[in-house]
Amino acid sequence: MSTSLQQGFRAWIAAPAYPWVTGGALTVGAMAELIAFPGSVTTTIGVLVSSASLMWRRSFPPVAVLTVAAGLIGFAGDVNLYVSITASGLIGCYTLGRDRVLHPAVTVAGAALGALCVNLVHINTWSRMDLPVPALWEKGSLSLFAESFLLTVVIFGAVMMGDAVRSREETREERNLAQAQLIAMERQQAAEAERAAIARELHDIVSHSVSMIAVQAESATYTTPGLTPEARDGFQQIAGTARSSMAELRRLLGVLRTPQGQGDTALTAPQPTLDHLTELVEQHRAVGGEADLRVTGERVPLPAAWELSAYRITQEALTNARKHAAGARTVVEIDYGADRLLTLRIHDDGPGPGSGPGSGAGHGLAGMRERAALVGGRLSAGAGPDGGFLVEAELPWGTG
Repeated sequence: MSTSLQQGFRAWIAAPAYPWVTGGALTVGAMAELIAFPGSVTTTIGVLVSSASLMWRRSFPPVAVLTVAAGLIGFAGDVNLYVSITASGLIGCYTLGRDRVLHPAVTVAGAALGALCVNLVHINTWSRMDLPVPALWEKGSLSLFAESFLLTVVIFGAVMMGDAVRSREETREERNLAQAQLIAMERQQAAEAERAAIARELHDIVSHSVSMIAVQAESATYTTPGLTPEARDGFQQIAGTARSSMAELRRLLGVLRTPQGQGDTALTAPQPTLDHLTELVEQHRAVGGEADLRVTGERVPLPAAWELSAYRITQEALTNARKHAAGARTVVEIDYGADRLLTLRIHDDGPGPGSGPGSGAGHGLAGMRERAALVGGRLSAGAGPDGGFLVEAELPWGTG
């Protein structure tokens, strides 16, 4: 059976109408069987009650006790075993095990006792029909109870099958819950790592700029001739303020450390800029992705924080495209707006959000939004106007 057929079959079984349709169909079949092969009043009532009660087996599982009991009573009223009684009895036993109305051992023991009672009734019926029935103490008398033994084995199998399905579903739910908790933990850790990485990068950028301010302000007091005492004091104040800002920045971000194994490379490597987007797109193609880079507007150097944020947003968007829309074509659009607004659009023609595990809610979306917010911009992500997935960011750099 193909996957689509299996999914359709499971969806049909899970539908609210399933027990009503199957129970009603079995009841209609039971009525047709009774018309073709009339039985006693006891058998007729047992067959109809056993079949009809199945319609409530999902909304009220304990009704399966009535299903099995009515089936046994109907079988006891006639030596002939109706097909409808067999079907309803098996479904009832399966329901008792599936919903664990009673402990499986109690269910099987009770049903076995009922089967034994049915067998005794049949033995009495056989004796009244002048059939050769040996006494209980004579040789071969144990064969009279083969009926109850066979019924017990069948009932045991149906109950255990239902209990096995219940156990498997509980295991699946526990696994899904554990997986959801793990994913939530991974997302939280990824968000924390992303915030730490952003803070480190901004620390490097800001510390370099503020350090330059402090050095230039202090050196100006010695290299600029003819400074008045007031001007000299002003330069010294600028240098002092810059150093105080650096100390405060280091104090606030001092808890951040380079992850073990990166060494000094992460601290000394130059930060990527928008000039590296071509290499980024080539890397995406090298691992099997399809991507085009489109740049509009005049390329202008942006502040380091803006360059880095734009690069990282594009990088994360391409990573998500490879992860959730493998084989899709991705277009990266960069627009250097005349109104000092940098616009990024990363769009793929994949199946769009919700198409796979974590699709539309990847670990990097929170980080991309934080990067955009840190430079005063905004970012949106979701289904594109023509399908696929679209990440769009606007980063104003007029105050950069």
